[in-house]
Amino acid sequence: MKVMLDIKDEKVSFVMEVLKNFKFVKVEPLTPYKAEVFRGIQKGYEEVQQIRAGKLKGVPAKELLNEI
Repeated sequence: MKVMLDIKDEKVSFVMEVLKNFKFVKVEPLTPYKAEVFRGIQKGYEEVQQIRAGKLKGVPAKELLNEI
């Protein structure tokens, strides 16, 4: 399983050191670009869930294609 953590800057070194001591945990820091991509994907997923729940109004695919 993969997880993404949001850690305060002043605690990053401590948390990374703790995680590295677990043999079953692989620690791989994300580049700022990859972190931004993941946040965008996460936001899109959350919006889809809100549309499905009726909390947001979606835009039909045909309308999006017509804009192109």
